[in-house]
Order: sequence, then structure tokens, then C-alpha cells
Amino acid sequence: MKLITEPPIPVKIQKMKQRVRWMHPSIMQRGIDQTCMVLDDGKEDSPDFSFMVIGDTGTKSYYGQHPQRKVAELMLEHGNGCRFVLHTGDVIYTVGSKEYYPANFIEPYREFLLGGDNPKSISYDRMIFNLPFLPVLGNHDYYDVPLMYRLVTGSTLPLRRLLRYKDIEIGWHGSNQGDAYARAFLDYMGAIASPQELERHLDQHYTAKSSTGRCLRYQPGNFTRVPNRYYTFRYGGIDFFALDSNTFNTPSPLPTTQAGETYRHQLQQQRQEIAQTELQILAKCDRLNSNIPTEAEQLDDLNAKLDQINEIKIDIEKQLASHTTSDIDFEQLDWLRNRLIESWHTSEVRGRIIFFHHPPYVTESNKWHQAQTLAVRHRLRWVFESVAESLGNLIKERPIVDLILNGHAHCLEYLRTVDTGYADSYINCIISGGSGHYPRRQRRDGSGLMETFGNIAGSPTRKVADSLLYVGRNGYGVQKRLPYSCVRIDVQQGSPPKFIVRPLIAERVGEQWYEYQMESLVM
Repeated sequence: MKLITEPPIPVKIQKMKQRVRWMHPSIMQRGIDQTCMVLDDGKEDSPDFSFMVIGDTGTKSYYGQHPQRKVAELMLEHGNGCRFVLHTGDVIYTVGSKEYYPANFIEPYREFLLGGDNPKSISYDRMIFNLPFLPVLGNHDYYDVPLMYRLVTGSTLPLRRLLRYKDIEIGWHGSNQGDAYARAFLDYMGAIASPQELERHLDQHYTAKSSTGRCLRYQPGNFTRVPNRYYTFRYGGIDFFALDSNTFNTPSPLPTTQAGETYRHQLQQQRQEIAQTELQILAKCDRLNSNIPTEAEQLDDLNAKLDQINEIKIDIEKQLASHTTSDIDFEQLDWLRNRLIESWHTSEVRGRIIFFHHPPYVTESNKWHQAQTLAVRHRLRWVFESVAESLGNLIKERPIVDLILNGHAHCLEYLRTVDTGYADSYINCIISGGSGHYPRRQRRDGSGLMETFGNIAGSPTRKVADSLLYVGRNGYGVQKRLPYSCVRIDVQQGSPPKFIVRPLIAERVGEQWYEYQMESLVM
């Protein structure tokens, strides 16, 4: 039995549409654009503004320490003047279960929530943010576990201890195909019972105007819901595009050639090998006592390895599965293409930022060669190429977007693409996925990312990006350093805009915590 399951992409799309009453007659009659919102804080026209970025957060306390709370304290200390927080996904581990929102989200971020002085009184599906939290879905926010496994893990403590790395944060519920995230953050109109109530809701909260029609008005401290699983908003002359990369990260089908069959066999063999490694590590975990500090540190390392193993297994399963074009969210990709083109034709827009979960460029230890990374990179590149073709000389020497923000990799990383030969050249990329879950090491292959262009032996390979900063797990034993992070981004006036990125770090060495701000990055 698989211990973690993921709904098919068509199911993800269908379920999310149901939850927001996608294109309901009452919505269509009012000319409402369900992918657009206005962040109405009275300051949205200011060209100088700041915001913070976090990702991969919602985890439990580890052996008496709560890294996510340490990052929240950094946000409180260094977030003065920030207008909003972007969350790059994986809000709750391990399977986005609703029962972990109180301890793993509401409690750590209580100061940012209305009524946060009494966080236990806040329901996860009734959160109102004083400082806007604007999230995207991560893969863990969609994950589920089989019913029988949930029943066992929810009731059998010894088994929960034996499989602690998998089920200690699962309990009785999974994400219910992303439902917990939707109830926490989306305008969940699927729960509105009567037509009259739906119409009142629309007339109360969809009062903002955009170039594409009426849209949702996000009001800090009053109504803090986002309209859809992907959406856009404009702030200070910058267009922000929030994407759901979980619906366009499916690997391309394996070739039906001899080379494809050989690769399939290699994947199957790798799956068997890592399954054996997994059992060996689990056996070691079972012999360790988390109440003994030295053994707790060993458990932390082993759990981090198991976390990565599970990720590799899921990527292998995605490659081995049969795929069709219905497993690619062309509707969202076409939406992004059209909105980017429109943005470039809008004179008051001076810059563009996109944020989503799966990074197209990354040097975390096991991410670059994952099929999902390649899929996201190729589909985003396809969009950018189409936009560039449509815009022609309008873009001159500027990149299609000024900044890409991601999570998924448990680190803080700054990368910049080089001349890729495509329209994703010379783009600044920030990964902010180190805000709570196990920090990961950087790969040993160096900071330059090489991509192979072609599917046959001997296809050309060239560098497509450089990693210019990496903050992640490093050292061993008593020298092991576990840095948890977020970033503050200051946007300055002008066209194109200038971005000042300030990495903020809370690092654990042994039982001691150290906080520091790294030198700012100017982009």
C-alpha cells in the first residue's frame, strides 16, 4: 500500500473549480474575473514597498524546538513596513491535514492574524489576516493517505513511532485532495448554500475593478481570501502572478523506444534499491530514543534522509505512470501567457513577479535531475517563448518577468539564468523554501546548472543558470548547522524596478539558536 497518494491532475483542477464555483451563472452575469484580485490596503499605488517571502513551513516542533516560530520571529523583527507575505507552498506537512493548522500554522503566525492573542480560538477555515498572507499550493497541500492507513496511524502509537517520519503529522486526515488548503485560504464559495446567499456574497466582496472585469477585494483585517488556486494582483506598479505548479509538473511520457524501455528498467531498479535503503533507515530510527539529545540529532538526520527518499520515490512513480495531454494544465498556462502579454501592453505596469511551488532552476541535493523540475522548466519556457513571440521588440532587452519566487527546495537560494537560448534567459530566481521543514544540503556538482537539449545520446549540453547563493544544511555532528530562512524584498520606484533582497536566517547549531541578516542582494 502506498503511504502517500496524490490526486490526478484532472481531479485537482475539477475539485478546485467546484470549491470556487468556477464560472457559476451568478458570477458570469456580474462579469467577475475569478483569477484577479485587488489588495485593498490603501497603499497599493505606492511605487516603493516591501514584502516578505516564506515557504515549506507547516511542521511540528522538533525535539522541543520550533524552527517555524523562529522564522516568524524574524518576520516580526525585520518586517516593519512590509505590505504582505507571499507563501511559496507546502503550508502544512506531511499531507496538508486540517488538524495541523492550529499548531503548525495559526500558533506560529498568531501575530499576523486577527484575534491572534488567543490563537486557540481561531478556526483554520475562518482565518483573517492583519498582514496579508498570499499563498500558492505545494505538493504536500494536495497529498493524502489511504483510509485504512489513516485509521491505523491515528490509533496505534507504536506504529506512529516506528514510522515517525511519515505519519507523525498525518493523523486522522489527509488534505482531502487539497480541500483543507482551499478552506483555509480560498474564497470557498462551494460552501455557500443558497443562490441568494451566493449573490449577496458576490455583491459584498467582488466590488473591485480590473481590466478584465469585477474582481475580489482583499481587505486586511476584514476579508482575506484569494480568489482561486492561481491568481494575479497589481501592487505598486508590479504585476504578481500566483501559479499552481502542481498541475503542470507531470513528466513527459517515457519514449516507446528501446532507450525508453532501458530507462524504465533503470527507474524500476532504482525504486527497489531506495526501498531497501528506506527499510534500513527505518530500522535505525526504531533503535533511537528522541529523549536523548545525541540520539535525537541522529534521528533528525535520518528523518531528513527519509524525507528525501520519499520525494525521490514519488518522482519515480510519476515517471513510470502513463500520461496524456489531460495531465497538463493548459488552461492555466494559456491564462499566464495571455495575462503576461496584457501586462506588457499596460503602460502603468513597470515589472512582473511570478511565484509558484516547484522551482525550474535549483541546486538542492536531489531536485535538479527530477523529472518534475524538467517538466516545470519546459512548460514555463514554452509560455515565455510564446509571450516573447507575441511581444516582438516591445520587451527590448528585458526578461519576460523580473523575478521568479519558488519553494519546494528546503533552502534559501539565489540563482540567475544565463543565455538559455530561449525567453527564460537572464531571469533572477529566489527559492525561499527553508522556513520550517528539514533544511537540505546543496548538491556536490557545483553551482552551474547544465541542461541537455534533446532526447538522444550525444544531445548537446550547456549551462543554463548559476547559483549565486545557497543557504541550507551543512556540516556534520556537533558542527552541523540547520539554517531556517525567509526573505524580505524591498521594491524601489523606477522602470524597470530595482529589488533589494534581504535574507533572514535563524540557525540552529546543537541546542543553540543564532539569528542574523545576510548581506542584501541587489537585482
